[in-house]
Amino acid sequence: MSQLETPLFDALLKHRNRHPIQFHIPGHKKGQGVDPAFREFVGDNILSIDLINIAPLDDLHSPKGAIKEAQELAAKAFGADHTFFSVQGTSGAIMTMILSVVGPNDKILVPRNVHKSIMSAIVFAGAIPIFIHPEVDTVLGISHGISAEAVEKALIEYPDAKAVLVINPTYFGVAADLKRIVDIAHERNVPVLVDEAHGVHIHFHKSLPVSAMAAGADMAATSVHKLGGSMTQSSVLNVREGLVSPKRVQSTLSMLTTTSTSYPILASLDTARRQLAVHGYDLIDRTIRLAQDARKRINKMPHLYCVGKEVLNSSATFDLDPTKLLISVKNLGITGHQAEEWLRENANIEIELSDLYNILCLVTIGDSRKEVNLLINALQRMSETLDSDAAVVEPVVMIPDIPRLAMTPRDAFYATTEVISINDAVGRISAEFIMVYPPGIPIFIPGEIITEENINYIHMNVAAGLPVQGPEDDTLQMLRVIKEQQAIR
Repeated sequence: MSQLETPLFDALLKHRNRHPIQFHIPGHKKGQGVDPAFREFVGDNILSIDLINIAPLDDLHSPKGAIKEAQELAAKAFGADHTFFSVQGTSGAIMTMILSVVGPNDKILVPRNVHKSIMSAIVFAGAIPIFIHPEVDTVLGISHGISAEAVEKALIEYPDAKAVLVINPTYFGVAADLKRIVDIAHERNVPVLVDEAHGVHIHFHKSLPVSAMAAGADMAATSVHKLGGSMTQSSVLNVREGLVSPKRVQSTLSMLTTTSTSYPILASLDTARRQLAVHGYDLIDRTIRLAQDARKRINKMPHLYCVGKEVLNSSATFDLDPTKLLISVKNLGITGHQAEEWLRENANIEIELSDLYNILCLVTIGDSRKEVNLLINALQRMSETLDSDAAVVEPVVMIPDIPRLAMTPRDAFYATTEVISINDAVGRISAEFIMVYPPGIPIFIPGEIITEENINYIHMNVAAGLPVQGPEDDTLQMLRVIKEQQAIR
């Protein structure tokens, strides 16, 4: 097969053009039963391929036809032995990776700044997370990746670890020395799993960080929808044979995947793969040039700083994806959250995320010079408008220490619990997740001992208007903790 082909998309079009009489779900029957206003808005084409796993269209849970061919083409494009499509987003692919290689009481090495889906999978598996501190950037006030040295040290201390998980690249576009980490782990026959949610494009351009498959990783959960041109919720799980079983991966993914898989989402994966494989280099090359031009222009503005390769100085900060515009706004005298609101209210611009000191803007293959110019003009206006409040700010890098794990996350999640005031929670064992999302970095996970330092970190994020999520109590006044047994008198 050629990368020019789209077997799944073609099968859907062929089936639609037959105009079969449908006596199966979905009940809207090619849009006839859809609300007229919605149908007029989305159009009949998408509704005509909103189908189910009938024989001519193959079945994601046991692919033998068009889906199998589409996945084989994707594997060739990504340099994998096997590629599995996910309609559960990268979260589903990440959980599949973890549940495929660890079980109850197995140890897995993970960075602390992981997505919440990783911690969810560890709870489901009953595994024990061994956290590795990411490298902290005291200028930007953020976490980067984990160093190869830290991975090696952790594997020496925990030789029974069943897997290493790496983020490549991070949400902010910084990549660790993944090839070296893979080599260190493989010397001990430990598989490397990669959260590649923000790196689908890096495999298709030589000027970007090395991709998971190119570095020799064993599995990589890769968001195609984020930066690769497919529909939201579509991702792939790339697998290399050897230390993991593709059959087990398929079985695990099937356990986590709806049986009502979306064919429009699957077709968008098939066609996005074609575009990346055939035209990806040129599209990404143009994107890189747009982003680099934007970076230069931003760095000429008073009080703003757009991060470049000058931050790369270790195996944890080994390479950079230049299409991520990480912009420090701290010297404007505002938080990243305030900058996000200013851009929304004054320029109708929505950004990817904000934190205490920075905003993140993504330049993708869907952007043109027009959109980039609008961003640059808005940032210039913001810089000029807030100039009188500008001041040199030294970030308070209050990334708290990782709390001690007293119970496995699974045991804590299912334990007998009680709800108490957050002010009385110091020293107790958390029974729920508390994280800053996006990007989903845990402050507490179930099973960790609550510390005053981390409580203060929660209050600091809330005061800054940042999205602390996870607890049942949205007001963050109460926390669910493990119930302590009191002596009977």
